[in-house]
Amino acid sequence: MNSLEHHKKKLLQVFNPLKKRIGTSFERAQGGSVARAMLESKKYVPKAQVLRDLGAEVVKGDLNDKASVEAALKGAYGAFLVTNTWEHFSKEKEVCQGKLVADVAKNQGLKHVVYSGLENVKRLTNGKLEVLHFDGKGEVEEYFWSIGVPMTSVRVAAYFENFLGPLKPVKASDGDYYTLAMPMGDVPMDGISVADIGAVVCSIFNSPEEFVGKAVGLSAEALTMQQYADILSKGLGKEVRDAKITPEAYEKLKFPAAKEMANMCRFYQMKPDRDIKLTHRLNPKVKSFSQFISENQAALKNL
Repeated sequence: MNSLEHHKKKLLQVFNPLKKRIGTSFERAQGGSVARAMLESKKYVPKAQVLRDLGAEVVKGDLNDKASVEAALKGAYGAFLVTNTWEHFSKEKEVCQGKLVADVAKNQGLKHVVYSGLENVKRLTNGKLEVLHFDGKGEVEEYFWSIGVPMTSVRVAAYFENFLGPLKPVKASDGDYYTLAMPMGDVPMDGISVADIGAVVCSIFNSPEEFVGKAVGLSAEALTMQQYADILSKGLGKEVRDAKITPEAYEKLKFPAAKEMANMCRFYQMKPDRDIKLTHRLNPKVKSFSQFISENQAALKNL
């Protein structure tokens, strides 16, 4: 079995069982991270069922049900919103959900919405690239601002947590080493831990005069795939190498979302704006990838 076929087999094993929910836990974790940061700040009262035991007020909301969104946002100062393409694999549905919240926020006069957005890649590249889980969020960003909702978009870098899950190192078929198959070439890829997003968002809520109407790119640091591999090597105690796979070869692996991921990396190679210095100002405790791996040794044992 050649190396590309080996990666295809391994990626199918990871992505097929998660076809309906890949990324879901990390997207939800953004909300948990934000809610925890707000509770700790004692300035805001977030509404998150998973944080009931931390003192949060719980209000059920369904992004597909206008009445429940209206009830959830009633009397709120602001809101943090995450939409998730990976739950349904539909850009159109994600856009509808985001626009629904935007309309309710407008009607109820919310003072500040922070949206976990991303660039509209299709528009920015004049249709040359399409990255559905970016493009939908980009359309929602544009809609929020077009109807006059005071909104800040946080454009989050790749999650460090993905290196312990969907993007984890794969045992090589031709030797006693592991490989990372992300088609980035030698271009550094920005990353951040989901757990560090909350404090950033809390800081943004605390400074509406600085951030309303803006898009903020978040990143703890930017590393090449080989640099990620080197850090993983130290954490695993085993050699990890960059597979040096191209976007063209990657999309031919034909596992669910292969083309989506390849186009995402093509866009990442264009170096979208992610502000490392600003991210560290908003959350001085933001972790590097090396720190993240040191704190997740137990998860590494399961790779």
